[in-house]
Amino acid sequence: MLFCFYMTFIYIPFDMFIKPVDQDEEVWFGLVLHGWYAKATEPLHWAIYAAGAWGFYHMRAWMTPWAALYTMQVAIGMLVFSGTDPRGAGWVPGLIHAAVFTGLASALWFGRHHFGSQH
Repeated sequence: MLFCFYMTFIYIPFDMFIKPVDQDEEVWFGLVLHGWYAKATEPLHWAIYAAGAWGFYHMRAWMTPWAALYTMQVAIGMLVFSGTDPRGAGWVPGLIHAAVFTGLASALWFGRHHFGSQH
C-alpha cells in the first residue's frame, strides 16, 4: 500500500510533470520505453498505482487478485529486463529478483482472506 501511495502522489507526478522527456523511461514487461513513448504510458501507470492505493487503503476484495497479477508481471519484467537490457544484471540475478517478486505475489494471493467484501 505504501509503495502505491508513493508512486501515486510523489513519483509519477514528478515523472510526468517535472522530468524532461529526453530523460523519461517507463518499463512494461521488462521492456524499456524512452522519451515520448514513456510519457504516453505514464498515465496508465498512474491509474494502476492509484487504483492500488485506493484498493489497499479500503481493503477491497478485488485488490488481491489484481495486485498478485500485477506483481507477477513485475517478476516477469525483472527477469526480462535483467536478461535483455544492457543495464540488466543477467539472467541468473534476474531469476533471483523474479523469485522474490513471485514470493510477494504469492503472499498477496494467499492473503486475500484479509481483504473484505466490496460494498
